[in-house]
Amino acid sequence: MRTLKIFYDYACPYCLRGHEYLLSLIQDHPDIQVAWHPCEAHPRPEQHGPHTDLCMQGMYFARDAGADLWAYHALTYKAALQDRVDIEDAASLAKALSGLLDEATLRQALQSGRYAKEVQAANDLAYEQCGVWAVPAYRMDGKRLDAAEGVGVTRQQLAAFLRGE
Repeated sequence: MRTLKIFYDYACPYCLRGHEYLLSLIQDHPDIQVAWHPCEAHPRPEQHGPHTDLCMQGMYFARDAGADLWAYHALTYKAALQDRVDIEDAASLAKALSGLLDEATLRQALQSGRYAKEVQAANDLAYEQCGVWAVPAYRMDGKRLDAAEGVGVTRQQLAAFLRGE
């Protein structure tokens, strides 16, 4: 089994597009398991918002709750990029995700910062250890596919990467 590491930010339209490409392509690659690595394109204290640290914490909460992470990503991208939910507000984000996760329990987890250390570790993994410079970014079998800033990746690039080309 091969592992595809994906680095992405929920407020990034190029990451959403990459997610949609991956969703359509991954079924042709049953030998690939996906390792989700959310990271912030502009981590705090940068003044470039909205910040997605709560979305990242929500992903770790969803993972621990055994929720469908594909569904989590779809709902979170929708909240951030289509519905323009205030993703920097724990209550607003929890409400947007209530169709998948228990709203009160998620809100409490987000407000407590239960997963804040994982957010910092995820950003460190992306930028300090894996050399991510723009998202979405993909790592597999010692190879890398990085987005072009302001462009992302194409469906064709991702398909070739998954094939090992």
